[in-house]
Amino acid sequence: MSALRRTHASSYSPSSPSPKSSWIHLRSLLIVASSPVPDRGSLRSPWSRRKRKHPLARHQWSNFFTSDGKLRDGGIKFLKKARIVGIDPSIRPEVWPFLLGVYDLRSSKAERNVVRAHRRKVYEKLRRRCWQLLNPGDDKLNEMDSPRVCESVCSSVRESLSIGQESSFSGTLDHVGHEETGTPGHVIVEENENSGITCADVDADADDTESSYSESSSDEEPSSTLMSPALRLSEADPKLAKIASSIGEIPKDSQRAENFTTWQRIMRLDAVRANDEWKIYNPSQVNVSRGKAIKFATCIGLKDYEHLEPCRIYHAARLVAILEAYALYDPEIGYCQGMSDLLSPVLAVVEEDHEAFWCFVGFMRKARHNFRLDEVGIRRQLSIVSKIIKSKDAHLYRHLEKLQAEDCFFVYRMVVIIFRRELTFEQTLCLWEVMWADQAAIRAGIGKSIWGRIRLRAPPTDDLLLYAIAASVLQRRKLIIEKYSSMDEILRECNSMAGQLDIWKLLGDAHDLVVSLHDKIE
Repeated sequence: MSALRRTHASSYSPSSPSPKSSWIHLRSLLIVASSPVPDRGSLRSPWSRRKRKHPLARHQWSNFFTSDGKLRDGGIKFLKKARIVGIDPSIRPEVWPFLLGVYDLRSSKAERNVVRAHRRKVYEKLRRRCWQLLNPGDDKLNEMDSPRVCESVCSSVRESLSIGQESSFSGTLDHVGHEETGTPGHVIVEENENSGITCADVDADADDTESSYSESSSDEEPSSTLMSPALRLSEADPKLAKIASSIGEIPKDSQRAENFTTWQRIMRLDAVRANDEWKIYNPSQVNVSRGKAIKFATCIGLKDYEHLEPCRIYHAARLVAILEAYALYDPEIGYCQGMSDLLSPVLAVVEEDHEAFWCFVGFMRKARHNFRLDEVGIRRQLSIVSKIIKSKDAHLYRHLEKLQAEDCFFVYRMVVIIFRRELTFEQTLCLWEVMWADQAAIRAGIGKSIWGRIRLRAPPTDDLLLYAIAASVLQRRKLIIEKYSSMDEILRECNSMAGQLDIWKLLGDAHDLVVSLHDKIE
């Protein structure tokens, strides 16, 4: 571990950039360990002392909508409910696209149908590019490359357009995804000659807030210098960008092609190794036939899967299909170890590949900074965790300083894959949903004055994950101070949290920290 410490010290020095070899080495830390239930420390939360209410149920979710399919009061009550009690598993496929910004909180059902149809078409174009890169010279997209797509995309667009032809529709879509910040994003527009309606598929950057996930120099959408021309916002007039050119040509640069080939190889290895925790959340995928699974895997180019049961083969193929599409969508990030950990729960909840892809895009809008080779986003988040601990518990922080662990490198894995390895599958979904509810509230411009009526008066924050990570460390303050004399020991303790955390106590403690430190930290 001393060698690892030296690598870490050089990699996190403010005056020196992080070498690529350091990044690859740090990725090897993404491992799972087990241990007895640890000491939970002295933090207390009113939330954890009361019995948790039932999660948001279907009848409550339905009551949030008006007759035309819009969320009442801009989704404020919905977000508060989701943040406090979580979401019932049966409605997650419907709720997640709202939390992840796939659908605007102010959109109607007709508007969402149009956005869904356009984004489906964009995803299919990305899959065609992946197919062409996997099979040079073959322009045909195999019918099993996206197994759930079995009808004409153009027909879907026309059908969606015919549902809602309100005169206000075009104007409404102008703000879909842009929300309060007015930040431009990927805009794909097509005009229907019969209806005269202009439709937009907007994937805007979530916000301009100073978040732990990004800095002012790195909070942009996937680099415009790396994206294919039609995927980024048209500088002249975005409404001239046609859906037919939404993706553009396959990158011709040999280095990019080489990168994509490398990404394909790594993501296939990771997909085959993925665990099967998701199985209880997706019965239809569990019951997939072996013939269908193998046919899909063959079309995706998956190998060495013979030892897997059909549902895991199929899940691995879905992982590869969507990760490949994302690598083309965001070539600056491409693919890195850990991204499959973030996508797997999304696939367990969202049945349709094109919808799962856009949910993943929404998730990665913030999380993409965890996978930058320069590690800027990671270093900033570790710095904020350190600041939270220092502000809350000076004694613990001084002990960390003695161990040369005040930079909080020992929570690196928690930051990168967002507690995925430290929590059970269901706990992961609960944490992510509360975190997404905070981010959605910020995107919607819901301020402190409105949110202040919530229990504990904790305002929404982009950094809830970091408060939760700090809380998990503070819960172990006594153990760390009295028994641990090196950063290695603390690192092992953090890696051994898997399955031992009380998620609702953790969130309660995190919200306590937000209440007391939000203004000081953010």
